[in-house]
Amino acid sequence: MSVPLLVMGATGRIGRALQSEQAALTGLRPIWQSRRPAPGFQAWDVLAEPCPKGVAGGAVLCLSGIIRGTKAELALNVDLGLAACRAAMDQGARHVFLASSAAVYGASDGTLTEEAPLRPAGAYGEAKQAMERAARAMMPDRLTILRIGNIAGFDALLGGMTSGKAVRLDPVAGQPGGPVRSYIGPVTLVRVLAKLAQMAALGRDLPPVLNIAAGPVAMGDLLNAAGAEWGFGPPNPDVIARVELDITRLLSLVALPAPQATEMVAQWRGLPT
Repeated sequence: MSVPLLVMGATGRIGRALQSEQAALTGLRPIWQSRRPAPGFQAWDVLAEPCPKGVAGGAVLCLSGIIRGTKAELALNVDLGLAACRAAMDQGARHVFLASSAAVYGASDGTLTEEAPLRPAGAYGEAKQAMERAARAMMPDRLTILRIGNIAGFDALLGGMTSGKAVRLDPVAGQPGGPVRSYIGPVTLVRVLAKLAQMAALGRDLPPVLNIAAGPVAMGDLLNAAGAEWGFGPPNPDVIARVELDITRLLSLVALPAPQATEMVAQWRGLPT
């Protein structure tokens, strides 16, 4: 017997990647949400309409979000997160997963645990922090905040590559690949999301916050794996050499492959367009 999994924001990049890996959703019956009617999707304007029935006993995975825009537009992240919580509470879902971002940590360096102070440096991180706070107030349990690191190919580094234009990285002493950041391949990400949803469907206790990444990767290694032309720009005194999400908590729940730049790039390029 399958358990319903309502995927909000299913038309976004992560949602489309999840649809391409539906074999990972064993035991789950995905309900793909879209604002507008489309074949295979549940039409639901989450900011204007109550959640349709069919989620009872299952889980809600909210991938909906505003990445850029004015502060007022970014503030809709709070409304989207609360809509997911409200849907679960109204329809009797067992658990809610809210996609947040490592941006809530700000420009901190070193290794960041889920208990690290939140010091978002921009409006996007501030909006995600506000979403987390509001969601916890509405739904203090049965909620897991997913602080997702850089997704290979969905990020500004690989996703922002322009043909014929070299990428410039900030040089870091002793790091031939330049700055190091926590990354995850898009296929690995959706398999992690599927595994967590399966655990929720079985009634497993899940932590309130999870860092989501596969591990640290040098930006230059990703560019090499993508066959990109790149080099170092002038020294930047403000460069942050390494930002790493502590994934100890995630590894206690899900097995992850070693973070390899070539595999992450291959996952990105293997996704349907």
